[in-house]
Amino acid sequence: MRQIAIIGSGPAGYYTAEAAQKQWGDDVRVDIFDMLPVPYGLIRTGVAPDHQSIKGVSRRYESTNSLDNVRFVGNVMIGEDITIPELMSLYDAVVLATGAPNDKPAGIPGEGLDNVFGSAAFVGWYNGHPQFAKLGPDLSGRRAVVIGNGNVALDVARILTKTPGEFTGSDIVAHALHALEKSRIEHVTILGRRGPHQIAMTPKELGELAHLERACPRVDPADLPDEQEDLFLEPGQRKSVGHLRSFAAIPEAFRSDKPVEIEFDFFASPRAVLGDGQVTGVEVERTALDADGRASGTGETYVVPCDLVVTCIGYKSSPIPGVPFEESAGRFANDEGRILPGLYCVGWARRGPSGTIGTNRPDGYSVVETIAADIGVGTGKLGRPGFDKLAEERKLDVVTFRDWKKIEAEEEKRARDGAPREKFVDVAEMIKARGD
Repeated sequence: MRQIAIIGSGPAGYYTAEAAQKQWGDDVRVDIFDMLPVPYGLIRTGVAPDHQSIKGVSRRYESTNSLDNVRFVGNVMIGEDITIPELMSLYDAVVLATGAPNDKPAGIPGEGLDNVFGSAAFVGWYNGHPQFAKLGPDLSGRRAVVIGNGNVALDVARILTKTPGEFTGSDIVAHALHALEKSRIEHVTILGRRGPHQIAMTPKELGELAHLERACPRVDPADLPDEQEDLFLEPGQRKSVGHLRSFAAIPEAFRSDKPVEIEFDFFASPRAVLGDGQVTGVEVERTALDADGRASGTGETYVVPCDLVVTCIGYKSSPIPGVPFEESAGRFANDEGRILPGLYCVGWARRGPSGTIGTNRPDGYSVVETIAADIGVGTGKLGRPGFDKLAEERKLDVVTFRDWKKIEAEEEKRARDGAPREKFVDVAEMIKARGD
């Protein structure tokens, strides 16, 4: 019997569990650990609350967890409740599927000023992650700057500019919805270091900006390359740039009916966040691209006034003591998923923060193939019974998948009209909601 421990219950973790079950059937036991009492990781606290169709992938993970040989082990802190070496002594393979939960620093002066947030914190705030539920961004100012040219930047800009009614059907948490209802933000600038052809924004997410009730996107036509150059782009990228061209062509008469503006500022590299305690602006240097598409500063600088800054420039994994880590890449040091004998990584913990949710599926199947080659029929380690004995000795309050379903049912009962759920944002409340 093979015994597998997976650390992290997000997409990478569940796809790995699915792959293990398909690889070995009843000849494997998989325990999926998470520090929170609730599963699904990025799906629950990273995917935008108004993208419910994407969150629907959790039904696939629930199907995996319904199998007798796959178990969710929530409310267990790795490194505190149990260590990696202890898990490695109990399981044939330990797989780190911890994702990349930390913001990559902007590395510019002033990023520590008040009302400057990384996207992990800001997204976690409106998605109800317990770590960020009390973030309390000040939305009383008129202008916001979002740094980054990927889908997360689009999510933040869209959430900041939606009307309360546009959140119908979403699972945005109550504290964020109430704050956004009182928001006075009327202008959001999206800063991108390079140009329209280099964006990492997908067509669907860009296209959503054209249908906002009170907000209108703006692109300077001068920032757009010659239209013939679009022919050299991949189809998806070409469609994204097509959206930018349509934004640039929006008539001013139409804009006058929209009180909120989302402005794309391309070829703009942030150099410093300005302010005395509280942010008042971002100093930006104009850039130019070389033949290989790399951006360099031109020496021309200007200031974008703002009252709120959200940096959406990437994420990094959390290092774990004793586990080799590549600080520059923000991931665990590995060779095709192998870190050390018996220790593996998958998803963003392996690759760094890149790819879509679906990218984690082949990644999970690949690492299971590697594990299969390494452990054969298993090594006779205790696995699940060994952990259960240790958990009892240490009086760990483990949350099971059955417990999670009770928590989920309570969240659904708490939902406001039109919402699928109202998430608990406090760990103690989650545990209380599971009952006895």
